Amino acid sequence: MRNVWKKRTIFIALAIIAVILLYWWFSGRGDTADNKNNRRLGADGRPLPVQAAVVKRGDIDVTVEALGTVTALNTSVVKARVAGQLTRIAFKEGQLVKAGDLLAEIDPRPFQAQLDQSAGQLARDEALLANAKVDLERYRGLLKKDSIAGQQVDNQEWLVRQYEGTVKNDRGLVDSAKLQLSFARVTAPVSGRVGLRQVDVGNYVQTSDTTGIAVVTQTQPLNVVFAIPADQLTAVVSHLHAGDKMVVSAYARGGKTLLSSGRLMSVDNQIDVTTGTVKLKAEFENRDEQLFPNQFVNVRLSVETRHDVVLAPVASIQRGAQGTFVYSVGKEGEISVRAVTLGPVSGDVVVVERGLDADTQVVIDGADKLREGARVTVATPGAGKNEKPDTANQQSTADDRQKRWADLNARIDRGEFGEEIKKLPEEERKKRMRELRAQRNGNDSKTNAP
Repeated sequence: MRNVWKKRTIFIALAIIAVILLYWWFSGRGDTADNKNNRRLGADGRPLPVQAAVVKRGDIDVTVEALGTVTALNTSVVKARVAGQLTRIAFKEGQLVKAGDLLAEIDPRPFQAQLDQSAGQLARDEALLANAKVDLERYRGLLKKDSIAGQQVDNQEWLVRQYEGTVKNDRGLVDSAKLQLSFARVTAPVSGRVGLRQVDVGNYVQTSDTTGIAVVTQTQPLNVVFAIPADQLTAVVSHLHAGDKMVVSAYARGGKTLLSSGRLMSVDNQIDVTTGTVKLKAEFENRDEQLFPNQFVNVRLSVETRHDVVLAPVASIQRGAQGTFVYSVGKEGEISVRAVTLGPVSGDVVVVERGLDADTQVVIDGADKLREGARVTVATPGAGKNEKPDTANQQSTADDRQKRWADLNARIDRGEFGEEIKKLPEEERKKRMRELRAQRNGNDSKTNAP
């Protein structure tokens, strides 16, 4: 019985060894020169089609991009300063006004009556004062002749002073009545654009109304407040303290349409510890009125300009666990992986500080299947129209891409990549799949990166 179990054990061990040897033969020893060459080519034995661009030297504007909010230089809620019936609206909604322009009128008759009453009281008391002064001079002359007692002269002097105080009080009442009458004319406190009116003619307005009559917003100039990361603050502050004019550009939501350009004015005095950012304020003249208060804009702050640097397309940069790298194309279409150190980014180009030289050809599309030593055929984007293209090769590449996307789209519809991407439109699907490809490149970096 023991011999039977011993034979079975030996048989199983030999079978396992045989399987291991077969696997080693077909995966290792079987990897002949032809197989290695096929691994460098596509599934159909042809070089992989890619798009490439040439790394160049040039100048680049170092910019900081952020999301900003347009704020008015002055915003004033126009309120009634006296209570009364609104008799006239003197502005049109959306009209540009200057400080002091008439906006509305309140019924002035009650205030005019109060002014007339105060003026009459002033005239009466001034007459009493004049009469008291005449009597005082007469009493003083009689006192010198010893015709009246000194007590009567003293009483007259105090009466004159009493009337003088009464006249001063009356004059204050007249000035107050004039001020109240002037408040019946509601004027613009600042220059700017009037918004929608908040009250109609005939309504009784009061000083306690919270909405007011209208809102005047100064739109020329305007401010834009935006926040940048704290680690970029040093470069900005150094240029600002040096007196450099730092240009700030405001773009529409898409980031392509330029709305207006201004200059950086100030930096906040503290960093927000919750976000790690600091607020900056820029001023825009806004002559063409493309900016509106409370509008969200994409802000691009120009920090400096670097000259004669190596510039590579952003699309050529690959990222992995060991850092950033690119696929460079050799003279015979052979791929080599080159680690790079990146600098500032501006638009669709990035500064390469180390790892690449000018005139190097790098892959910008089709890098998902590339490996070190792979063979590719290059279609340079933006080639001249006068050049005679390889029509058959280009048509084949386009057909292959269309077929691959159709297959990938079918897999998305089957839910292989999740239900969320399945609900997206086609363009959003492509964008999401590019993100997934970038993540996969990061996971495969140990084999791709040098």
